[in-house]
Amino acid sequence: MKIYKTNEIKNIALLGSKGSGKTTLAESMIFECGVIKRRGTVEAGNTVSDYFPVEKEYGYSVFSTVFNAEFNGKKLNIIDCPGADDFVGNAYTALGVCDMGLILIDSQYGVEVGTQNIFRTTQKLGKPVIFALNQMDGEKADYDNVMEQLFESFGNKVVQIQYPLECGPNFHSMIDVLLMKKYEWGPDGGTPTISDIPEDQMEKAKELNRKLMEAAAENDESLMEKFFDDQPLTEDDLRLGIRKGLINCDIYPVVVLSAAKDMGVRRIMEFLGNVCPFVEDMPAPKTITGESVKPDADGPLSVFFFKTSVEPHIGEVSYFKVMSGTLKAGDDLDNVSRGGKERLQQIFTVCGQLRNPIEKLEAGDIGAAVKLKDVRTGNTLDAKGCDYQFDFIKYPAPKYTRAIRPVTESDAEKLAGILTRMHEEDPTWVIEQSKELKQTLVKGQGEFHLRTLKWRIENNEKLPIVFEEQKIPYRETITKAARADYRHKKQSGGSGQFGEVHLIIEPYTEGMPEPESYKFGNQEFKLNVRDKQEIPLEWGGKLIVYNCIVGGAIDARFIPAIVKGLMDRMEQGPLTGSYARDVRVMIYDGKMHPVDSNEISFRLAGRNAFSQAFREANPKILEPIYDVEVLTPSDSMGDVMSDLQGRRGIIMGMESDHGLEKINAKVPLKEMASYSTALSSITGGRSGFTMDFASYELVPGDVQEKLLKEYAATQKED
Repeated sequence: MKIYKTNEIKNIALLGSKGSGKTTLAESMIFECGVIKRRGTVEAGNTVSDYFPVEKEYGYSVFSTVFNAEFNGKKLNIIDCPGADDFVGNAYTALGVCDMGLILIDSQYGVEVGTQNIFRTTQKLGKPVIFALNQMDGEKADYDNVMEQLFESFGNKVVQIQYPLECGPNFHSMIDVLLMKKYEWGPDGGTPTISDIPEDQMEKAKELNRKLMEAAAENDESLMEKFFDDQPLTEDDLRLGIRKGLINCDIYPVVVLSAAKDMGVRRIMEFLGNVCPFVEDMPAPKTITGESVKPDADGPLSVFFFKTSVEPHIGEVSYFKVMSGTLKAGDDLDNVSRGGKERLQQIFTVCGQLRNPIEKLEAGDIGAAVKLKDVRTGNTLDAKGCDYQFDFIKYPAPKYTRAIRPVTESDAEKLAGILTRMHEEDPTWVIEQSKELKQTLVKGQGEFHLRTLKWRIENNEKLPIVFEEQKIPYRETITKAARADYRHKKQSGGSGQFGEVHLIIEPYTEGMPEPESYKFGNQEFKLNVRDKQEIPLEWGGKLIVYNCIVGGAIDARFIPAIVKGLMDRMEQGPLTGSYARDVRVMIYDGKMHPVDSNEISFRLAGRNAFSQAFREANPKILEPIYDVEVLTPSDSMGDVMSDLQGRRGIIMGMESDHGLEKINAKVPLKEMASYSTALSSITGGRSGFTMDFASYELVPGDVQEKLLKEYAATQKED
């Protein structure tokens, strides 16, 4: 296979909503390049992209697929990403190592929520975008309607490169206003017949060509001068202007095709090869120290590993991008992320499940290695003397959580190892061992995401597992001051145990004055503060402890033991066993015994005195509240709002956003357990949402009563 130079390589992420036809387009692309002799189909389960057992089982893409298309002397490295929102992490990975995104839109449905979400991601990462209107041969295809949606959603940066002469089942020809030619295909697609534009289309084509010239000229001063001097821009001028516009994210070209019939595929590949930015045209990626690294084949060798997969009959396959230098088979590199050395005995170019050994890969190129010793997703490997390290792929926060456990308890350790490996393959599967909830939590982007994880564990690893709802990380606090004392006394022959603690507790807020005196009933307690401890709690909030002991009632050496007792109860609150927060404690009196007093005695006395006072201080349970943002078509807005309010959500605001409606709400985490499934059901899969932790708030009285009863029942069982 030819060794491509850095200035001959283009890296492109293939993106789009579920069902937009990305896998079919990928199949047609490699067919056009001669990599395969016959195109497979998603329905038959024989495409180059979707080759994992779970993908064949469910009939949709789960993992991104790397493939390359060598076309007209250029190498197009393309990463085909799953369309379902649940697998959006693949798009983040692909855009991290690619230079632009080709976003497919189903011409029958137009701009969907998934399209909007993907576009936002490209903008956040500063990646150029081309829109490809696929399935122009679909029964409901409507080019004009989709173009209206594109202009409404993405503004006047949208520029038409092509338009169809007819939509629907009769689609077989289009006008290309960059080349000013008509393209026409036979029933089997493939190589088109290229001819002059018909007279009845000339006026429309010229008008769109003029708009294209104007958009291209805006990105280059010399082209702008030619445009204002009424000089025609050549094809090369237009390509230059479009390329510069793409680099600056100032132009969004629109092309049309039918990937299933192989109509327009060859032309898209020409456009990608001739117009899209090369690797070296794009802004240089930065290392973790902020140093820009240009893709220089003669520079120091640095390789970034962006994806790991465990493939049938092969094992672990590690995908990488050569960030700088030239990588040769057999190179020894240092793993600067994890330490240690790694030899890349063989390197491959990749086309789905097809791998071809290659001698070397230059900066900017993408390849794979198999069965490496100790390389993980996100690692950087450098040649000796190079200290680059990259970490530029940031993933979206999880939206769906379940507790996971093996059916057989003895398989817990085995499950932990499998989950660690699964996270390597898809970093948006987030695993958390929750000490607080006493559960192993697996978090993802939605129900399908976790269902896929479960299928793979049970079918590939042969380990039966159970999903359960996660427990909610409630918090306990108090709302008024209270006083308590407790004597711990134990005598069983020989030295015994004795400790007595008197204390006052009250709610803590930042900036409150120091304690001086308190009145309970007819008795007033004046305090003399001798010492103060401020303990930030790892679960949020604080515990403030004042030593107000006078007259040596309790030795100072026992105060740390009392504080430990307080922390015992802060870690397991008296109401529901949840973490407590935002309490301050004044230890003002007590008693000790010259022989029997010891640390354990005062720890137990402090713990029990705190528990008694806590229950008298009008305790309340706090629940986590999340900021939820929902994007939905306007015709579903009423149903979505009603559902949120039924989940104890408070609507904070609404606004239009690029043709969709955005609803902002605050919703308790307890009510979000199956929200992704419910939202999909309510809106027919046309909506999406994000959620971020906002604050802890008091639960309603009826909810608190229910929680107290549930906890009391579990304590009786124990």
